[in-house]
Amino acid sequence: MLFFYPAAMSPGCTKEACHFRDLAEEFKTAGAQRLGISPDVPEKQRKFAEQYSFDHPLLSDPEGTVSRIFGAHRSWGPLHAKRKTFVIGTNFRLLASIKSEMNMNVHANKALAALRRLATAE
Repeated sequence: MLFFYPAAMSPGCTKEACHFRDLAEEFKTAGAQRLGISPDVPEKQRKFAEQYSFDHPLLSDPEGTVSRIFGAHRSWGPLHAKRKTFVIGTNFRLLASIKSEMNMNVHANKALAALRRLATAE
């Protein structure tokens, strides 16, 4: 699963990324790999990961190439990535798309719910 966030080390993005970190065991049990991505440069991503002990990769998309592909690019304002999460199956099929700019915990919670629904459907 891939979660886009606007800015490393900002209060909202920190809360969101920490929630993904705190649910690491549940994601592992569900067989999911978590990947965070923002427009921040790799050095800022590294500092963010180290400061909050993230166990998942943080990817850098400073030109917005990936966020445009996923429809998570914001063309106005200082923050060029929307807060969106995509749960992608091993067959590259989109299982869930989650969007909420203000509720930071909803992304990890809904992603886990989608993974659990998939597990019970199989």
